[in-house]
Amino acid sequence: MANATAKPAIQIQPDQQALFRQAAQRVAELLKQTLAQRPQAFLALAGGSTPRGLYQQLGQLPTSLAPDWQRIQFFFGDERAVPPEHPESNYRMARETLFEPLGIAASQIHRIQGEAPPEQALADYRLRLQALPQQDGRPCFDLILLGMGDDGHIASLFPHSALLAETEHSVCSAELAGRGRRYSLSLPVLNQARHLLLLVSGAGKAATVQQALGTIPAQPPTLPVQQLHPQQLEWFLDQAAAQQLPGENVS
Repeated sequence: MANATAKPAIQIQPDQQALFRQAAQRVAELLKQTLAQRPQAFLALAGGSTPRGLYQQLGQLPTSLAPDWQRIQFFFGDERAVPPEHPESNYRMARETLFEPLGIAASQIHRIQGEAPPEQALADYRLRLQALPQQDGRPCFDLILLGMGDDGHIASLFPHSALLAETEHSVCSAELAGRGRRYSLSLPVLNQARHLLLLVSGAGKAATVQQALGTIPAQPPTLPVQQLHPQQLEWFLDQAAAQQLPGENVS
């Protein structure tokens, strides 16, 4: 079950490249731990600009550090309603930076069909998610990777979005003003994850990081990222993103 009381771990690296290297090693470590216990691991990838550097690092890991990539099933935390060759496709970014360099088989990749009619795309992805271990009636990922927007959004769950209230379905969709249609894992599925890793880079997100990690727990959360309570949550920040954190939060 989701753990609402566990304090998130915070890792701060001096710059973006160090952030990508350390995050890649941590992702590989977590996947290897899972594969030591089970035949395969279920991983949900993040979209956006920051994860690109992480995926490039994962593709370059030495064999001694890398997990057995052939035993991992790859999913996506969110997607835009675009074809797979579109420049804004999260799938395309992952294919170019991760799947192709690692030689990942098509049978291991489970993308959201952003080019399909919404109901078809939702039905297809919900069916794919049924292949995961289920807990409390929801798919349970071994690891979910997320970025965070400067407004505190995660996946495609934006502030004040009705999608934040979705509890019935594992994946949801909406037309967002100025952003087009988005598909996203629902918040309960994100919180069902055994492990969740947040990757945040850049001074433009420093104020949001401070708000997210500095809020008194008794206060109601105002940012989507503050509603994350998986079994284990780790923040990976570069120094620019962490610059407004109080000293006691730095580890």
